[in-house]
Amino acid sequence: MTQLEKAQAEYEKFPEEFSSIIISTVNKQGIPNASYAPFVMDDAKNIYIYVSGLATHTQNIQDNPHLNVLFIDDEAKTKQIFARRRLNFDCTATLIERETEKWLQIVDKFAIRFGELIATLRSLPDFRILQLTPHSGRFVIGFGAAYNINADNINQLVQITKDSLS
Repeated sequence: MTQLEKAQAEYEKFPEEFSSIIISTVNKQGIPNASYAPFVMDDAKNIYIYVSGLATHTQNIQDNPHLNVLFIDDEAKTKQIFARRRLNFDCTATLIERETEKWLQIVDKFAIRFGELIATLRSLPDFRILQLTPHSGRFVIGFGAAYNINADNINQLVQITKDSLS
């Protein structure tokens, strides 16, 4: 198995290690905000978050649907703090309309993954499901092991070389 094939296999499993993602959004004035949200993911790597309309990140996404999400190894699990495994995606957010077939499918995934709390969230009118569609990204496994995620095929890694940086 080549280094790229090993990285590809790791990339495919990496998001499964997490229950939440770090979200980077920007408000109308261009001021960034970092937050997090529990998520579920589909086979096409679309990420779904179930968030309050009162949250800063939700308001920012309504104003600017472009955001970045980050999956990153826990500091306690990493051997080298400067080379934590991490995956980020540049995404565009869209609202999933309440009580549609897709909304019901996604809320069921949340209930399976996160339990009884989801029944409570369903009853709160300000909570909404957003679909975060990744367009590009980067997967870093360690020093010298960084991969771009192909915008044409979000499931395919492309190794970053010195030549590809210039």
